[in-house]
Amino acid sequence: MSEKLKIDQFGFREYDARWLYKKDINLLGISNLGKGLGSQIINHTKKNNPRVIVGHDYRSYSEEIKSALKKGLISTGCYVEDIGLSLSPMVYFAQFHFNADAIAMVTASHNENGWTGVKMGIKKGLTHAPEEMKELKEITLNEKFILGDGKETSIENFKRIYEKDLINKNTINKKIKAVVACGNGTAGIFAPDILRGIGCEVIELDCNLDWNFPKYNPNPEDLEMLHAIAKSVKENNADIGFGFDGDGDRVGVIDDEGKEIFSDKIGLLIARNLSNTHKKSKFIVDVKSTGLYSTDEVLNKNECETLYWKTGHSHIKRKVNNEKALAGFEKSGHFFFNRPLGYGYDDGINSAIQVCHLLNNQSKKISEIIKELPITYQSPTMAPFCKDEEKYNVVDEMVKEFKKIKDQKIKIDNQEIKEIITVNGVRFSFEDGSWGLIRASSNKPSLVVVTESPTSDERKLNIFKFIDEKLIKTGKIGEYDQKI
Repeated sequence: MSEKLKIDQFGFREYDARWLYKKDINLLGISNLGKGLGSQIINHTKKNNPRVIVGHDYRSYSEEIKSALKKGLISTGCYVEDIGLSLSPMVYFAQFHFNADAIAMVTASHNENGWTGVKMGIKKGLTHAPEEMKELKEITLNEKFILGDGKETSIENFKRIYEKDLINKNTINKKIKAVVACGNGTAGIFAPDILRGIGCEVIELDCNLDWNFPKYNPNPEDLEMLHAIAKSVKENNADIGFGFDGDGDRVGVIDDEGKEIFSDKIGLLIARNLSNTHKKSKFIVDVKSTGLYSTDEVLNKNECETLYWKTGHSHIKRKVNNEKALAGFEKSGHFFFNRPLGYGYDDGINSAIQVCHLLNNQSKKISEIIKELPITYQSPTMAPFCKDEEKYNVVDEMVKEFKKIKDQKIKIDNQEIKEIITVNGVRFSFEDGSWGLIRASSNKPSLVVVTESPTSDERKLNIFKFIDEKLIKTGKIGEYDQKI
């Protein structure tokens, strides 16, 4: 009996596609996704045989997914150029290097085993945003496919070209001892070599590839991964610890004392360092990021401007591109460096390199540099379960609720809301710089909750309790992945 097509519409997310394989999508569904993407690329580029760079991450089923995707792309007339086992940023770089028309990277990033997905892009350095995803979903589900005659070529050893590009531009003089942790994900065969190449002394942690992820998911926001890095930093008396996610576009950082530095604070340190040589620059940060950017004395002295924007690698890199910003930073560890520092896309290894430059430029330890920032008490990113079909309605409800609280001057932990940002969910701030955020996750059936206070840990907790009570009242919230 022939296989029946399976492709769940909810897999088309805000800026990439993700499904549980084979529960929500099968190989026929993946081939149809390839046909949809190929048709979309042809419609946009107006070429019969656009060139598409394709790569895959190290999961047990990623190659068969890629094979089905390529079949779909080729059937529309695309010329597929396959660079093999890759990181997402390596695929993005390949588009510039080969001047190709589009990219498709088979990855579910840091999601648990069982998940698969594709990160896609047409314009160089950018990945699909909600508009393109909506269009792709429509083409794919309605099978509005173009028929053509494509072909496929394999590109050998592109890994070396990608590595050389990062190494040659970034050598450092200082011997930095770095723990490099990859959670047995794909970054394990890239990050240690590149960081050694720029001049670091590297201590590898879980860098051997193992698609079972035996210890924890390669996710630099996961406390388990961060604790493992912290332990290794202390044991090895290292200067810094880096943790990379499954497809290498994000990084998490641990200081020399074994303390986690949230990525938005690392972003602020990098922005400060860059602002000294790039005065009057613009930086983009996501709504989950610390409130310190808007009040930072170094950025203000160097006449730099910071804009808060929608969370999501696709949103931030587009904003960086549109605003011609020097860099963009996301709390989740996606950093974007525009020319002359990079090509505008997110590359976790390039982000780690920028942290090495920061250490190279100062005769201080990272723990001393971070202490120069004002203290704030930050929650980790917390994700309560909420169905895909309900999460956006719940967020709309919260936007109305918090606007009402502001208008009616209702106090939360004895303070009134001073400002509300609604570019992505609702971020509400108080006079003392404390804030809370509720938004819908773009790639999972959950919400995202973050709180921060420069005043006290207790205040951070009280804001979270207030949010939690409001969410519980909706009756649409399940378990949190982690909680303060």
